[in-house]
Amino acid sequence: MKILFIGDIVGKPGRQALKQFVQPLREQYQADMVIANAENAAGGNGLTKAVAHEIYDFGVDFLTMGNHVWDQREIFAYIEEEQRLIRPANYPPGAPGRGYALVRANGKKVGVLNLAGRVFLAPLDDPFSSAMRWLNEIRKETPIVLVDFHAEATSEKVAMGWFLDGKASAVLGTHTHIQTADARILEQGTAYISDVGMTGPRDSVLGVKKEIAIAKFLTQMPAKFEVAGGPVQLNAVIVDIDETTGRARCIESIQRFG
Repeated sequence: MKILFIGDIVGKPGRQALKQFVQPLREQYQADMVIANAENAAGGNGLTKAVAHEIYDFGVDFLTMGNHVWDQREIFAYIEEEQRLIRPANYPPGAPGRGYALVRANGKKVGVLNLAGRVFLAPLDDPFSSAMRWLNEIRKETPIVLVDFHAEATSEKVAMGWFLDGKASAVLGTHTHIQTADARILEQGTAYISDVGMTGPRDSVLGVKKEIAIAKFLTQMPAKFEVAGGPVQLNAVIVDIDETTGRARCIESIQRFG
């Protein structure tokens, strides 16, 4: 089982990168499934139904979210009806949508679990206990489980990787928009990377126009962030998973520039 996971999509440039690169990457790596984090896909903030369907049309099978999940009001209803979309599972009870899903790929069930960190982010429910609660449910159906851990602190991400080593097939960090160089297979067979990176405008500050971000650092004055233009990039990983044991055999970082 080969799963292509794409880092945070940022606005229209991110969608342009998907259109350019997803199908060639799917063919090159013979990916059985393509998952992407879409929490910044609509104008840099949140997700809409129209944008989600545009992303599906480019060859992405499934979407995860993060701390910007509620930035577009229409997501409240859409996330309830769309089976190809999940939000962090450690939102308190009563939040719309689901935190995990079971998806068919290459004739096998794949569990996808979305979690959000709490360090420097909103104080949601404990992601570690939430992980075990939902993993126990997912593993009744399949040993193949991919976790998108949307978190700020590398310490929290690394801790989650070790906590879920041998329990999840992959723990893939999102949110910080910079691809890290620590992709590896942990001791008990879990693929891990602290951050998959960003799919969006290459010449930017985390997807934002660099002039705006620099001015904010210089002046400490409020500024309205705008998605940058120009050349695009796609950051992703390909994870090869043993379908019987659920253990990862390989994880490879991917960067493409257009």
